[in-house]
Amino acid sequence: MEDLDRTREIPGAADRILRTLEMFGFEWDGTVEFQSRRTRLYEDALGRLQQAGLAYPCSCSRSQLARWAVASDGDPVYPGTCRAGPGDPGAATALRFLTGPPGRVTGFQDRLQGWFEQDVAAQVGDFVIRRRDGFHAYQLAVVVDDAEQGVTEVVRGCDLLDNTPRQILLQRALALPTPAYCHLPLVTEPDGSKLAKRRRSLPLDPGEAPRLLCAAFALLGMKPSPGLARADVGSLWAWAAENWSLEPLRGVKSVAL
Repeated sequence: MEDLDRTREIPGAADRILRTLEMFGFEWDGTVEFQSRRTRLYEDALGRLQQAGLAYPCSCSRSQLARWAVASDGDPVYPGTCRAGPGDPGAATALRFLTGPPGRVTGFQDRLQGWFEQDVAAQVGDFVIRRRDGFHAYQLAVVVDDAEQGVTEVVRGCDLLDNTPRQILLQRALALPTPAYCHLPLVTEPDGSKLAKRRRSLPLDPGEAPRLLCAAFALLGMKPSPGLARADVGSLWAWAAENWSLEPLRGVKSVAL
């Protein structure tokens, strides 16, 4: 459960998420882990990176960051301003990962999207691994979590494809294994924009689980029969497991509703 930022945590939200997943037939093999309870693991990883000279404090403010070029994910490309030390020693600092000089490409073979590579230093810059407010950043937390839980395959949306080279750099720096990756197409609005609550992104209704699962299977390139929407959730998942294939999705990055 990704709940690192306690200031944005809504009371009861985690329990509602887990109950909804259960009602849609999802299962897990062991104890559900919460990132907010794993601070020691993240601090240990940060300590190892700092000891290796691969993390440094950065005092740059948001207004300073806004002056620089923007990467494909919308964040500024960090030019290494504080590599020699914080520009404002009295300010609160984030911790950044030292990516090294430009020209070093990090790539991987995605199960669906094929070969993907990125010059992280040139296209992203030294990225944040602990924020100014003290919260550990997503990039670090997810790498530590995957390794600690023995994750061997990561399946997620294409919006996180650009994040993967950063995570691979952290895995290498921490001597952690790199999982296999599969980035699924995003479901979008007809104009290609992300689903939005003010448009057609509605809460999931567990009472409509069979119908909604069939709709999701269809978006994944499967062909559920109309009568399948009247089956129970267990039967739906059995059908999906038997009929699942990546082929209809190969190279596809988005699917419009």
